[in-house]
Amino acid sequence: MVPTFPANASLSDAPDLFKSESHALEKARLIHASADTDAQQCHQALGELIGHYERLMRETRRLIGRSDRAEREMQALTQELQYRATHDALTNVLNRSAVIERTVKALRADRAVMILLDIDDFKKINDDFGHPVGDAVIRGIVDCLRQIVGDQGVIGRVGGEEFTVLLPGQDLDDALHLAEKMREAIGNHAFAAPVNRRITASFGLSSNAVRTDFDTAYGLADAALYEAKRGGRNRVEFAAAQKPC
Repeated sequence: MVPTFPANASLSDAPDLFKSESHALEKARLIHASADTDAQQCHQALGELIGHYERLMRETRRLIGRSDRAEREMQALTQELQYRATHDALTNVLNRSAVIERTVKALRADRAVMILLDIDDFKKINDDFGHPVGDAVIRGIVDCLRQIVGDQGVIGRVGGEEFTVLLPGQDLDDALHLAEKMREAIGNHAFAAPVNRRITASFGLSSNAVRTDFDTAYGLADAALYEAKRGGRNRVEFAAAQKPC
């Protein structure tokens, strides 16, 4: 236990945490300095020093162990907080702020395709089955996206039923093919009861040159998504490649 002292106490008022060790050390110094010291006195003083030194070593090891554990726990907590700050709690994909940061970073270095998708008629799912079922549908959509995207891109959730897939360095044709596969995977996915209907999603893509800003990339994909919704849903639309300003 850490000792506490009155607010007006000086350092000289603090108890000596090493009083017994200091006493043994002082005794050994006196014996060492005395010309009349016999072997028995030396042996006794040395034994006391050994005992105190061993105790200090044990305490030091214990404190180091506690310090190491505390450091590991702090590192784990820091990593957990960083993860929570950048990931959606429901799906464990990137949250909106992390999507923006990742997109900006990617477009500084290379071209990228932004895919924006929205679950069709999601409000009706919540109304008919309740929000817990709606959450399960959202998780199922993310599972479909992960199976198709793999390590080719980064998935994010930017709204209740709206998601992004960032594809750094991708051509539009390849991205369109990937989006069609995602659309088919969602449409063919069998969602758990009580969902008794086919779930679909609409997709909008923007093909963006290097140094395109996030708002432009997202805005073009959003406009393409709107066209997909207007065109009957469960389809993929795209915006033409843009040159950076």
